[in-house]
Amino acid sequence: MLIAGAVSIELEEILANFARDGFAYLGNVASPEATRAMGERVNEIMLGRVTYPGLFFQLDAETNRYDDLHFKRGYEGPSLEYRKIEKLEKDAIFRGWIENRLFERVARSIISGEIVIYRALIFAKGARGGSNLPWHQDGGKFWGLDRDPTLQVWTALDDAPEDGGCVEVIPGSHHAGLVTPLGGVIPKPFLDANEAESRAVKIPARAGDVYLIHNCLWHRSGVNRSGRPRRAFTVCYMSDQTKCTRKKKTPRIFEPVFRSETE
Repeated sequence: MLIAGAVSIELEEILANFARDGFAYLGNVASPEATRAMGERVNEIMLGRVTYPGLFFQLDAETNRYDDLHFKRGYEGPSLEYRKIEKLEKDAIFRGWIENRLFERVARSIISGEIVIYRALIFAKGARGGSNLPWHQDGGKFWGLDRDPTLQVWTALDDAPEDGGCVEVIPGSHHAGLVTPLGGVIPKPFLDANEAESRAVKIPARAGDVYLIHNCLWHRSGVNRSGRPRRAFTVCYMSDQTKCTRKKKTPRIFEPVFRSETE
């Protein structure tokens, strides 16, 4: 699934950039065959042709507004306008990408001990535009963990140009940690106080590009105005010592990765 030579690329500078800025370009390392296979599988799942028990779905808002999204509806029938599909570690194609040897090198350089995943999901903006995703951080009480993860690996399955809903970041914003204990969307007073609009950096991507993103990095994405789908696959890796803190439901058990066949 990786291009030739990707497994052994030098990581020192990439990891230094990640530590300093909260994000880093790993490279255009997914082979065309891999991005095509994952893209085709996304469509099959969205259209109900491939199913797995327990997948999480969220359909995009027709208004392109994040505030108009509906929650807890699950699968609402065949559509290429789903914005989120979660638990894709259940699928063999995506599982192969999650556990490729380059990602293992990256994860083991950042995370001590054995590694599990918090989530593996598609974030998509369909051809009709998708919805805006406001400035946010991926952690806090909303995530229901006893510690915040620090590594997400983001893979572009399609081109994501500046007008195509590419990711935007505020470099270095992860150093201050979470803005609020809850995490998630960043309140406007904090955005204004930190001049978020003037500090925003767009990171357009080509299909096959991979970025490392710190969970506490301020990031967002706008509406897709390219007229083509913009799909990305994101995996959050973390230590297997991380515990689920939720009380209303049975605590989650997180899926281990990078284990040897003899374990």
